Amino acid sequence: MTKSINTDYFFDEPAFNTHDGGYVPLEEPAIPQQPLRIPPLLKPDKETATDTYYTVEAQAGETQLLPGKKTKTWGYNGSLLGQTIVFPKGKTMHIDLKNSLPELTTFHWHGLNVPGPYTDGGCHAPVYPGQTRHIDFKVDQPAATLWLHAHPCPSTAEQVWRGLAGLALVTDDQEAQLPFPRNYGVDDIPLVLQDRRFHEDNQWDYNADYDPDGVQGPTPMINGTLNPYFDVSTQRIRLRILDGANRREWRLHFSDDLPFTQIASDGGVLPEPVEFTHLMLTCAERAEIIVDFGKVTPGKTVTLYSDDVPLVRFRVHDFQTDTAKLPDHLVDIPDPDVTPDTPIRKVVMSGMDEQVMIDGKKFEMQRIDAKQKVGNVELWDVTNTNDMGSGMVHPFHMHGTQFLVISRNGKAPYPNEHGFKDTVGVNPGETVRIKVWFEHTGVYMYHCHIIEHEDGGMMAQIEAYDPDHPQTYKLMDMDTLMNAVAKERGIDVKDLHLAGMSSYEKMGMKM
Repeated sequence: MTKSINTDYFFDEPAFNTHDGGYVPLEEPAIPQQPLRIPPLLKPDKETATDTYYTVEAQAGETQLLPGKKTKTWGYNGSLLGQTIVFPKGKTMHIDLKNSLPELTTFHWHGLNVPGPYTDGGCHAPVYPGQTRHIDFKVDQPAATLWLHAHPCPSTAEQVWRGLAGLALVTDDQEAQLPFPRNYGVDDIPLVLQDRRFHEDNQWDYNADYDPDGVQGPTPMINGTLNPYFDVSTQRIRLRILDGANRREWRLHFSDDLPFTQIASDGGVLPEPVEFTHLMLTCAERAEIIVDFGKVTPGKTVTLYSDDVPLVRFRVHDFQTDTAKLPDHLVDIPDPDVTPDTPIRKVVMSGMDEQVMIDGKKFEMQRIDAKQKVGNVELWDVTNTNDMGSGMVHPFHMHGTQFLVISRNGKAPYPNEHGFKDTVGVNPGETVRIKVWFEHTGVYMYHCHIIEHEDGGMMAQIEAYDPDHPQTYKLMDMDTLMNAVAKERGIDVKDLHLAGMSSYEKMGMKM
C-alpha cells in the first residue's frame, strides 16, 4: 500500500509571517558556499555506568561568519551556539552551569521533563557572572531532540539572538532499535535554523533590529553557518531540525520537491512515519526527518529551501545502497485518561506588538497563574484570538512537560502532531486542545515562543504540586533582576532598559 505524501504546509496561509507589516524577507548570502558546521558533541567531565558529569559554560567570543571582521557572539562551550549534549535515558546527570558572560543568564532545558523552576532553568534560576550553579536530574523520557537556551526574562530574546542556543539529545534503547541513521555528523545531522542582520563591521545590533512582534534578519544562518553545503556520503540522512529563530517561521522543501519522511517531533519519535514534500515549523518546534537520496545521481546537488530561499545545499557523492525500510508503526505513545471531574483549562493568547497577553494579563514573575496536581491529566484549550486577516500564528510552549495535541477547532490535528509535543503553533481564531500532565513538582512557565512576545508579557506560570509534599519556591523579582543587570552594566538602574520592558511601558503596566 502506497502511503500518501503531504504536500501542504497546513498552517493558515493568511497568517504566515510573510504578511507581517515588519516582515523581513530572507536573502541568499552573497558569499561563497562553505561547509556546514556540525556542533561537536560535548565531552563529559566524568562518566560512569549510571552517572554523567558535564560542565556547560556560557561565554562571549567572536565568530568568523562573513569575510572581514569577526562577529561578536555568545555561545555554550564555544563562541556561538553550543556543543551538542547527550542525555541517555535512565542515567543521572550532574551539570555545572558556569556563567562567564558579563551579565546574568539562565540555562533553560527546553523540552526536558525535570523539576522546576531551578533545574528547568527559567527566569527563577539566575546564574550571575563568574558564578556556577549545579543541577542534578535523572533522565526519564523518550529519545528526542531537545535544546538549551537562555531564559532571563525580559532579555531572553536578546540573549538567544546573541547566540545562546544549543542542542540536547535524549537517547534510549527503543529508538536505538529503529532503522534510523544515527552516525552523528555523517548521516545524523542537526540543523539549527536562525536568521540575522549584519550591521557595520559584520556586527549584530539587537536594539537596532528590535521589533516587539519578533526580531528578524534577512540572512539565514544554519548551525552558525552562512550559505552552507553538506557532503552527502550515505543514501539516507537524518536531519534534526530546530526552529531556533526569535520570530521566523520556516516553510521547508527540497529542490524538485524531493519527498522526505518525518520520524519525530518535539518530544520524540512519532507513532507512524509521515511523508512530506513541504513542512512548516514555528518558533521552537523540532522535526526529525529522513531524506533518501537513492534516486539522486551522484554529483548532483539537492537544495533545502525556506519558501524560495536556499538554506543548505546537499552535494550528493557516491554512496552504498541502503535497503533499510521504515516500519509502518514506530513507537506506542502513552495516552492516559483524563482525570475524572477535571474542568477543561482555558488559555487565551491575545494581541500583537506591545499588546500581547495571556488571559488578559501580562507576565509577572512572582504571580502563580494556575495550579495542577502532579499526576493529574487535564485538557487545555489554547486559543489565539488574533484575527485571521491581520493576525499571526502564536507558537504555544509549555515548560516541564510533553503534551499531546488532541484537536484543532474540534478537528484532527495535523498529520505529524500525533506524538509528544512541547510547542504547538496556534492559528488566528483557532483553539488547539492539548492533553497535559506533569511528572515533577515545580513552577513552570507557559508562553508564546515568539521570544519577543514572551519577553513582552505573553507568558504565565503554573505550579505543579503534590498535596502530600507542599513546597515553597524563591521566585525572582523584577527589582532584583534590574538592579543586578544595571550593576553588571555599570549604569544606574533608572537608566537600564531591557527590550521587553517597552511592551509593559506602552501599555502602562508594571513589569
